[in-house]
Amino acid sequence: MSSQEMPEENLPAEQGPAHDAVDKAHDPFADPGLPAHRPRIQDIDERAANRSERTVALMFTLSMLATVGFIASYVIFPVDKIVFIFPFGHVSALNFSLGLTLGLALFLIGAGAVHWARTLMSDVEVADDRHPIEAEPEVKAKVLADFKAGAEESVLGRRKLIRNTMFGALALVPLSGVVLLRDLGPLPEKKLRNTLWAKGKQLVNMNTMEPLRPEDVVVGSLTFAMPEGLEEDAHDFQTQIAKAALMIIRIEPENIKDKREREWAHEGIVAFSKICTHVGCPISLYEQQTHHVLCPCHQSTFDLSDGARVIFGPAGHALPQLRIGVNSEGNLEALGDFEEPVGPAFWERG
Repeated sequence: MSSQEMPEENLPAEQGPAHDAVDKAHDPFADPGLPAHRPRIQDIDERAANRSERTVALMFTLSMLATVGFIASYVIFPVDKIVFIFPFGHVSALNFSLGLTLGLALFLIGAGAVHWARTLMSDVEVADDRHPIEAEPEVKAKVLADFKAGAEESVLGRRKLIRNTMFGALALVPLSGVVLLRDLGPLPEKKLRNTLWAKGKQLVNMNTMEPLRPEDVVVGSLTFAMPEGLEEDAHDFQTQIAKAALMIIRIEPENIKDKREREWAHEGIVAFSKICTHVGCPISLYEQQTHHVLCPCHQSTFDLSDGARVIFGPAGHALPQLRIGVNSEGNLEALGDFEEPVGPAFWERG
């Protein structure tokens, strides 16, 4: 049935301006507009504004103190100190103090910024139409004007106490990150350069645990020695023996090619570090005829008759030699420590 054949009472009513106005009046999504601005107490009472300023400044100041406390925790608390703190139980004093102070420093900066924005910065709502991505000169001018207006409304220039304490808090917080670099590990200090060997330390046979005498070392033999006083059940035994382990070899003096090696030996008995200078493997393979020692890990080969220089393999430098002599009891003893670091090269070799 067409509209011409449809009864008039069934046809839709004509839409007119009056009808549109009624529809808009009942539109549930109509723009209500911005509510009227209600001033805060800080807007009308300068004393209240000053109280807010002091509150923000206090938070920033406490943040600075917390950052100082974070740094001081590294000095005050040893790494192994355990304390009981309710309700956490037994915790590391250092970790707890670091977390507490750094958390407070960051929280107080955030809390101070929020309180500053809510009580002192302008809270007038501004509606603005969206604009194309490409800014027109008029838009750029407006943005610059808005920025200047925002800077004035932030009262940063007028509230110098807030500004100065905020800058102080923000300047100190990054120091926490610098101090955290300390957790990369203990400083090497001179631990890599020094061993337990010192003047007067007797050479102890690692198999018999007895002091070595010159007659105990025969030509062509290989003996392993460690410093007197080092006990296998000591907590740092592995750390110390990894630097102080010695190879003791006896070579006919006329077969020693290196002058210093001959001077540092005792009747042809020479003492060299057992630690390979490539990656620190223990050297244990000795060839009697050539006086060569071979590292079993990567086949670095050293000539013990010629200053333990490298003759093959990836090792970068010769094995360090320990100067030895004989004490009043007739036992072999060290005449000092190694004059260079033992084992692989490290950054201090430069």
